[in-house]
Amino acid sequence: MLEDRKMKTQSHVSSIFDIAKDTVLFLVLSCYYILESLFWTLVPNALRPMKSLKGDIVLVTGGGGGVGRRLAIRLARLGAKVVIWDINEDALNKTCSAVRDEGYEAKSYVVDLADRAAVYKAAQKVKREVGKVDVLINNAGIVFGETLLELNDTAIERTYEVNILSHYWTVKAFLPDMIENGKGHIVTVGSVAGLLGTYRCTDYSATKFATVGFHESLFTELRAHGHSSIYATLVCPYYINTGMFDGVTPRLMPMLEPDYVAETMIDSIRKNEVNCIMPGSVKYLLPLKCLLPAKMCWDLMHRVMKGPQSMMELKKKPQAT
Repeated sequence: MLEDRKMKTQSHVSSIFDIAKDTVLFLVLSCYYILESLFWTLVPNALRPMKSLKGDIVLVTGGGGGVGRRLAIRLARLGAKVVIWDINEDALNKTCSAVRDEGYEAKSYVVDLADRAAVYKAAQKVKREVGKVDVLINNAGIVFGETLLELNDTAIERTYEVNILSHYWTVKAFLPDMIENGKGHIVTVGSVAGLLGTYRCTDYSATKFATVGFHESLFTELRAHGHSSIYATLVCPYYINTGMFDGVTPRLMPMLEPDYVAETMIDSIRKNEVNCIMPGSVKYLLPLKCLLPAKMCWDLMHRVMKGPQSMMELKKKPQAT
């Protein structure tokens, strides 16, 4: 019995020693990580190493317009083999025409991302006709702009199917090839509305919160299993001037322009960044929602930023039926 107690004591001491050792190592590495982050933040993109996308097969969902179209054009300019998915065939054709006008080619597929079987079928077709995808950009998204009680059930389901469930199907379709090839990049396009609940966006905002959780969990799985050469980037932009949030008039910051968002996203991908929040100033405001009293946060949002008031002018979209 004394021997058992002695062994337990030794095990407890060993455990404490391991924790202390790992904590010291963490603190030492933390100093390095902070200095590294500060250094690369101060160094302009022109002077820092950026990975090449030349020859890479890059698939962009929601590539029929808005940021997706700008991404397709810029990626083609960098020498990537661009594949575009969208449910709107006319919009796809316009994007392909815009890419061809620049002297490049893009492959397009009409895909309903809300249909899991259609996603898997299109993925197999891409692999046969173009090749294995190196960079997956889950960019597609929809918003209806109604309050909870005004949203019909089908619209809510549709928002979840497109904005988050489709990410599961696309990643499951293309990640195994990335693991086999030992390289890849998955880009999850969320939103600032996925970091801060937004008026008239109970469906949209909730799905964007889900994309953040999806991304962080996926990143954890990749690192835990040693897939350090497969990168994951979470993109959370503020309102973008694409028509999705037509009528919204933000008080403190203007809407972001699609060209700026596309360019910043591609820079972030080429730098293998884990998080990309636009504009950068927003990330310094987000911790306040946890640090400040709830009433103070509401007053800041309602009285100073006038977030709900600006969203009241959002032009509603036809609901799914």
